[in-house]
Amino acid sequence: MTFDIRLTTPDDAAASWALGSLAFGYHHETMPADWASRSHPGRLQWGVFDGDRLLAMAVDREQGHWFGERVVPAAGVAGVAVAPDVRGAGLGRQVLTRLLVGARERGAVISTLFPTTSFPYRRLGWEEVGALTKTAVPTMIFEGLRAPSGVTTRAATVDDLPTLHDIYATVARAGNGMMDRTGPAFTRTAEEELADWDGVTVAVGADGVLGYSTWDRGPGYDASGRVFVGDLMAVTADATTALLAMLGRWGSVAPTVVFRHGGADPTHLLSSASIHGRIEQTQPWMLRLIDAAGAVNARGWSPHVSGSVDIELTDPECPWNAGAFRLVLDGGEARWESGGTGRVRFTPRGIASWYAGAATPHTLRRAGLLDGPTDDDAFLLAATAGPAPTLIDYF
Repeated sequence: MTFDIRLTTPDDAAASWALGSLAFGYHHETMPADWASRSHPGRLQWGVFDGDRLLAMAVDREQGHWFGERVVPAAGVAGVAVAPDVRGAGLGRQVLTRLLVGARERGAVISTLFPTTSFPYRRLGWEEVGALTKTAVPTMIFEGLRAPSGVTTRAATVDDLPTLHDIYATVARAGNGMMDRTGPAFTRTAEEELADWDGVTVAVGADGVLGYSTWDRGPGYDASGRVFVGDLMAVTADATTALLAMLGRWGSVAPTVVFRHGGADPTHLLSSASIHGRIEQTQPWMLRLIDAAGAVNARGWSPHVSGSVDIELTDPECPWNAGAFRLVLDGGEARWESGGTGRVRFTPRGIASWYAGAATPHTLRRAGLLDGPTDDDAFLLAATAGPAPTLIDYF
């Protein structure tokens, strides 16, 4: 049977709500009256239709992720749903492969997503490269901290937001995988941005704002009381310590602080949070190369690694990626050239994991995602060595 796969329109809003609410468990709620007219900047929703009936859908979010100190254009995949009576018929594959084509056409070179199950996405070339973790920490471990001399904390104001954006960008640029928060998904007023949280606290020193924390105060003031921390980012250790000390002062009414993080964090180095913390939730995230050549050109590379390797890439879902290529690194720049011997063989999942720096060549070989002679493994390892992939913005 042939289905119509196209971008949805406001006329499809009711069908999209019905399918999404059933798939994700909010079907008892009433669709908002303005749902069809709402603006969703940077979001394209693809749908599979049988006549007027919406059978499957997936959203392509226009976003970017930092890799090698550069923002790589991405398609964030969200809202993937298939009607219960047609699941298993390949409609999820159809809508996602069409999404990949459309995302490439608009300039995305990688794709990221948070899966509810990894199996269908792995079949299409995505691979787990990191995880967003929420860790509960006893507030009392911060109660003994004091703001260092010369650093104070206060509530953030609208005027502080440009500096807070710069601090986030400084932290994100130094890592791999963090979201670029300047895309259309982050377009809102300063007042709306501050209103997203119960509190936004800044740490201030002689040179101005040096760090910030966003947080929500949960219900209750007994053993169930808690504070959820969204961001805690600072450019100095003193600013981080001052923000942790601020959280410690919640101890009498909120004995638990919950942090979201995706990897190594100064909080662990400036306190015993890693010892006393308890992981409450782990949400893996996945990555795929949409355009291998574009992805290689878009990210940054170490200026200390030079050399080349011949790669053969298979990719049934994105056939424009398939073939024999030569990766050349030279002084921080990279080229993805057609040709070469194809002596090192990657699957789509393998090259995604390697690109993100999520697994070593040795590990990828043991998983069957990389094959061929091992002579180039040291070069491949050095090429994407660096910070572990980290993503703290759930979508």
